Amino acid sequence: MNCTLTSKRIVLFFIGIITLTLAWPLIADQASLIPSSRLISPEDLVKILQSGNGEKPLAIQVGSHVLYSEAHIPGSQYLGPASTEGGLQLLRKRMDTLPRNKFIVLYCGCCPWSHCPNVKPADDALRAMGFTNVRVLYIADNFGVNWVDKGYPFAKGN
Repeated sequence: MNCTLTSKRIVLFFIGIITLTLAWPLIADQASLIPSSRLISPEDLVKILQSGNGEKPLAIQVGSHVLYSEAHIPGSQYLGPASTEGGLQLLRKRMDTLPRNKFIVLYCGCCPWSHCPNVKPADDALRAMGFTNVRVLYIADNFGVNWVDKGYPFAKGN
């Protein structure tokens, strides 16, 4: 009986690995599916944040808490990784009472853009809620390289 149970676990383990291997290309490159018209560059966001004119965006970090505590855009909020249902629920709850034309910038920066699992689900969730002024910060490599190392303002901690 134990031998059969162990064999079943091994088979399920390998099925899981095969499934993940086949699904990874779809998961890994999902950020690239966000239209360029909805992206904002770090340079452009810094200009907006430092300008005395116009509405400042609500910046939301949708990646890992470790990354957020190490360095984040000053004034941004952390709501959990958008690649998880819990993170998406926190995002939806936080945004629920805001006007649908609120200027929002989503960002992650955990890894190269083509591997980010967080920005696309967050963008999709806000679009589904009817938000019309959402931009996604295009971070080509990671937040350290494309924001901190460029000398842009950042904060540490929670």
